[in-house]
Amino acid sequence: MRSNILQQPWRFFIFNLGIGIFAPLLLTQAALAKSKGSQVITEIPTFIDSQPLSTTAKDLLSQNTDNDLVVKITQVKVNTTNKGIDVILETTASEKLQIDVKSQGNNFIVDIKNAQLFLPSGNKFSQEQPAQGITTVTATNFDANTIRLTVTGEAGLPVVELYDSPREGLVFAVASAAASGQQTQTPQPETEQPASETQPEQPSAESDEPIELVVTGEQDGYRVPNASVGTKIDTPLRDIPQAIQVIPQQVLKDQQVTNLGEAVRNVSGVRQVGNSSSRGNNALPNIRGFLSQGNIITNGLSGDNIDSGFNFANVERIEVLKGPASVLYGQGSPGGVVNLVTKKPLAEPYYFIEASAGSYNSYRSAIDLSGPLNDSKTVLYRLNVAALTTESFVDFYDEQQYVVAPTFSWQISDRTKFTIAGEYKERSKDNGNFGIPFEGSLLPNPNGRIPRNRNPVWPDPKRTEISKYQASYDLEHRFSENWQLRSAFLFSRVVNDRSLLDAGLTENLRTLDRDYSYNRATSENYNFDTYTVGKFQTGSIGHQLVIGFNYKWGESSDVGGGGAANQLDLFNPVYGQRIRLGLNDEFAYADRSQADSYGFYIQDQVTLAENFKLLLGGRYDIANSRAGAIGEELTESPQEQAFSPRVGIVYQPIEPISLYASYSRSFNPVGGRDFDGNLFEPEDGTQYEVGVKVDLNDKLSATLALYDLTKSNVLTEDLDPARRELGFFVQIGEQRSRGIEFDVSGEILPGWNIIANYAFTDAIVTKDNTLPVGDEFDNVPKHSASLWTTYEIQSGSLQGLSFGVGVFYVGERQALLPNDSQYILPSYVSTDAAIFYRRDRFRAALNFKNLFDLYYFESAGLLGDPFTVQGTVSWEF
Repeated sequence: MRSNILQQPWRFFIFNLGIGIFAPLLLTQAALAKSKGSQVITEIPTFIDSQPLSTTAKDLLSQNTDNDLVVKITQVKVNTTNKGIDVILETTASEKLQIDVKSQGNNFIVDIKNAQLFLPSGNKFSQEQPAQGITTVTATNFDANTIRLTVTGEAGLPVVELYDSPREGLVFAVASAAASGQQTQTPQPETEQPASETQPEQPSAESDEPIELVVTGEQDGYRVPNASVGTKIDTPLRDIPQAIQVIPQQVLKDQQVTNLGEAVRNVSGVRQVGNSSSRGNNALPNIRGFLSQGNIITNGLSGDNIDSGFNFANVERIEVLKGPASVLYGQGSPGGVVNLVTKKPLAEPYYFIEASAGSYNSYRSAIDLSGPLNDSKTVLYRLNVAALTTESFVDFYDEQQYVVAPTFSWQISDRTKFTIAGEYKERSKDNGNFGIPFEGSLLPNPNGRIPRNRNPVWPDPKRTEISKYQASYDLEHRFSENWQLRSAFLFSRVVNDRSLLDAGLTENLRTLDRDYSYNRATSENYNFDTYTVGKFQTGSIGHQLVIGFNYKWGESSDVGGGGAANQLDLFNPVYGQRIRLGLNDEFAYADRSQADSYGFYIQDQVTLAENFKLLLGGRYDIANSRAGAIGEELTESPQEQAFSPRVGIVYQPIEPISLYASYSRSFNPVGGRDFDGNLFEPEDGTQYEVGVKVDLNDKLSATLALYDLTKSNVLTEDLDPARRELGFFVQIGEQRSRGIEFDVSGEILPGWNIIANYAFTDAIVTKDNTLPVGDEFDNVPKHSASLWTTYEIQSGSLQGLSFGVGVFYVGERQALLPNDSQYILPSYVSTDAAIFYRRDRFRAALNFKNLFDLYYFESAGLLGDPFTVQGTVSWEF
């Protein structure tokens, strides 16, 4: 039974707060516009004005809108100048273009969005050796909505300035690195990035004053203005009425992130449950208090959750959507979704080599290769290969990892692009992630403190061996300037061979009673997703419509057994004894399960005015599941169905500020029946969220969010003793998380980058037959925060030298649920630091983690790594 919002004071407060924010600002736009010369829309047009409404599908498909019409570049010219060359892109609508700049080695790359080449000679331009010091100039249709201009320098990165000429179009003035007197180019960007897809910033058409285009390396720095995880299409974050944080490639590189646990420290309200070091088996992120089981996706498609412990060599960035996401991705936890965006093939040759060595005999190497496979550059490739071997501060622990990830793309025509990708990951490790008992670590022990390096598992009878195979394709086709189709598929297979030891201290508080278990888990997942994106208008109202279908099928098997193991004295261990004792049947269980689901979804991003946007969406899912023993016929569970809506609104009183409010729901099937035979409904997640997003000078972005998130239909034990003894449950449980989150990332001053966050999370049990109402979730701190900042010297003899420092705070947490006042994990502040040096195509770095060698708990029973240092060198060319 869903409760009325008026009966929930906290939710009623959030909605009233939203109204209280929006209403006064709607009435005071003119006053706000006076601040810093910002402009606002002083009149919201009526929903239907003088423009006729489109009433047929033919009208909608054939529409061209002023905002979304692709600009045609009809000619590309290269003229010689006294400094180098001018590259001229002829068009009469340059003010509608959006410019993104990056570099790769000596390649200066400009992505010109909302544009396509329509040249007399075809859809590609190329010129070799146009001037001394400049090797090539190429312009191609990078995708259905983007032109990529690439200028390659001979001795270094070219220096480029942009002129927006009302007579000719876009003019790029190019000088070689030698001619400019620079060894490397690190100017600062002056071009305005688009405020949104529907209201791009426009370069002045009245002046030929130059705008210096800035490149700071291959990546986009610490601020990422757009993401796809929130809407399935690349959308400005400021236009999405939900909290989203992106961890870009530059942060991953600067912090030397190797797994998901280290990455999500940079996101408010997100923590890895389990050990975030390489010792972690398959720890999952906890988002807004809820464990995100099944919510790690790759390029928008779910497969498995095994990626959390693997090397991130082929990951370009990580997108985190907080709150229910079933409207886009189907069943899952209400906490949120983590989207791993992988590296894509490049049209220009790119080669990257990296090697590192660090504490505990840790060695890593990686290569990243990309470029065209034919002269016309319609077939591209990218290959990422990485290897890792490491030991640990835990005795007898070692691990090896290997990653191979090839990707190929084929630009079949100017309207169609096909991409295929493969991925093989292998991990072999000892089981040193068990942790240590509380008595002797968190709590006093008369025998003393258990050494931090003590391994309660070794000698392990069998190493954990994990193999992952993944294959995917992505087909994009543009029917017209405003309508396109995307069809994507992902297959993954994971084999996880492992042995585990469970243990507990005996009464003498020094001897471990241990049980051994062996498990071989295999899973296969297939995910097929097809959707159409269309842009059109009804009167003055703009629409960006997504209509799609999603089919998922998965199968898993679990074979294993266990028995008693020998004891171990933690304070005087004797290793090397036979560990397995009473193991009569090693394969005591052999289970198999299957699940499939069908999802139909629709989403409309509605532009009511340039500063007033509405997001509407809904998804209907049908889920089936079957389970049983291997070799036997599977038992069909009752079919489950769910509808997941999302409604959001964004209002931008002045250009840098977005105020938003949203309502969203999620579902997660649980299966089974109660004692009376009633089917269990899916768990239901419901969230109300309001917030503010701010973009300062297109260099610094911040989000402040206030949310109320409830998970209902949670299973809890039946109160009837006889039914409980038989293992029956009832579905009356409820859990709730409320909080405030703040994230900021970007560039404060030239060379000074920051990514920081703070979260207050109040996650408790609100209804349950077994757990005390009011108990806090285990391993969820009420307060957490982090700050990571770097500074690069911009000029002089030390140009390219950078320093970084990070502070990561985690507040007190309950170690157990139900809570026990004895078992409270203490708060801690861990400090990291780094020194980098970049010179042309060479980069060297030293990263220091847990700088002050803090003794702390990452989660219940699991200690964080002590002080470690890692040195890294890399070359790109």
